[in-house]
Amino acid sequence: MRFHLKPVRVGLIGAGRMGSFHAENLAWRVPGAILAAVADPQPGAADALTNKLGVAKAYSDLHALLQDPEIEAVAIAAPARTHAEWVIAAAEAGKHVFCEKPMAVTLEEADRAIAAAKAAGVVLQVGFNRRFDSGFAAAIAAVKAGENGTTQLSRSLTRDPGLHDPSRIPQWTIFLETLIHDFDTLLHFNPGAKPVEVYALADALVRPDFKDKGLLDTSVVTIRFDNGAIATAEANFQAVYGYDVRGEVFGSKGMLQAGHINVNNCVRYHQDGIAIETSRMDSDLLREAYVAEMAEFARCIRSGETPRATGEDARNALVIALACIDSVQQQQPIKLGGR
Repeated sequence: MRFHLKPVRVGLIGAGRMGSFHAENLAWRVPGAILAAVADPQPGAADALTNKLGVAKAYSDLHALLQDPEIEAVAIAAPARTHAEWVIAAAEAGKHVFCEKPMAVTLEEADRAIAAAKAAGVVLQVGFNRRFDSGFAAAIAAVKAGENGTTQLSRSLTRDPGLHDPSRIPQWTIFLETLIHDFDTLLHFNPGAKPVEVYALADALVRPDFKDKGLLDTSVVTIRFDNGAIATAEANFQAVYGYDVRGEVFGSKGMLQAGHINVNNCVRYHQDGIAIETSRMDSDLLREAYVAEMAEFARCIRSGETPRATGEDARNALVIALACIDSVQQQQPIKLGGR
């Protein structure tokens, strides 16, 4: 669909690393959208970003941005544990909402956020960027079209490139903020099926000295679905070779793989062997996906379409993440029927 209407005026909440990246995309790269304002409570943070990007409005009061009548939509990149409250506040202010994952960290929060968006009649899209990566999108489309047959086994993994400051990582981050991507992927690798059992193993293997402070930096999760399929999700906070995101779905008609770590397609053959350059940041590995998800957000606002990554999708992935927490605490598999 071509944009024949004026671009969507988006206000950004949160000027940290990911917020700044979204800001650059909205200012320079996203068709159908324009960055109109930035809000961040840290003194000078919003001003610094707007000055860099040539954006007119900077707020230190986040609610002031929500009350700005020129802002049609907001992109939420605030600290993860505050996302649900800002989704609700933005929806109640009549703004369309793009929210970085996780949308919420409790089911009650998720339900309130979804209900607020529905009551306001606004678009609610969640930042499951992997679904906008060309490889993952093609695999999911093939599964949904039946080309891979019935899903029997699937796998998704996230290995971050470095654990720099473990003291700043909230408890259960590995499930609520990292593996939440993988849970969403695995649900879409097995469409129509429901998870019925979750078993999670987790430990602090990268920084064992922080385990007694609640850090878990390594995990493997097994998920069983009601159609008999089995899935595994894996995460680690320090892959020294780069940012590693991959997925695989094995079905009755074949197998699909998605994801890579290459910066580009150049392979170097020389006297020391064979080498490739690897991505070291999510914003590098998934750069095109980040732009595509925000372009879809703008398009859905203008067209009335439903985005492919919805609040309900965020809730479905959160159910698995919360079961993982229960599983680690109880050291046993968790049945999902009653959550």
